[in-house]
Amino acid sequence: MKFILGKKQHMTQIFAEDGSAIPATVLSADPVVVTQVKGKEKDGYVALQVGYGKKAEKNLTKAEKGHVKDLGSFAGLKEYRGETEGIEKGAKLDLSQFVEGDKVTVVAVSKGKGFQGVVKRHGFAGGRRSHGQKHSEREPGSIGIGGVQRVFKGTRMAGRMGSDKITLKKVEVLKVLPESGEIILKGAIPGRRGTVVEVRS
Repeated sequence: MKFILGKKQHMTQIFAEDGSAIPATVLSADPVVVTQVKGKEKDGYVALQVGYGKKAEKNLTKAEKGHVKDLGSFAGLKEYRGETEGIEKGAKLDLSQFVEGDKVTVVAVSKGKGFQGVVKRHGFAGGRRSHGQKHSEREPGSIGIGGVQRVFKGTRMAGRMGSDKITLKKVEVLKVLPESGEIILKGAIPGRRGTVVEVRS
């Protein structure tokens, strides 16, 4: 089981031996601390809960202080369902788990874009610019057939776009830099700079 939390930093490119440029995303990943090991008997499922980041102790609630006790003051807690054998409360998980060439699953929240129209949200072509099309260049057009008296579920229309939980599978690890606490993944990763990214095997 390999699991780490990182923050998206920026994009860059790595040059392969044949000279081709590979797009890559840099994540900074400090070690995470196991705050709870959940088991089938007590909790009903098997999972690891880890604490990441740092927060001033005065900003923690009493419940949070009681839960993490002397493990530290964390910015947040995340849970990972998977194997927990050999892992105890208080253990640290760092970048040493990963090696170049690993295929990992990446989970992050995409950039929020607010309320958007159908052209941006769904790639509609819009109306023509000729023959009396006054203000309908980016309108959705017809939203259904006559006689049904309702709009069908799933009809593509304007609405909130982005801020969705995105999961990417089989993302290649290009480089692991434990000295600087960074991991470089192939391609683009969802989210803005500073987004918390979950990387797991």
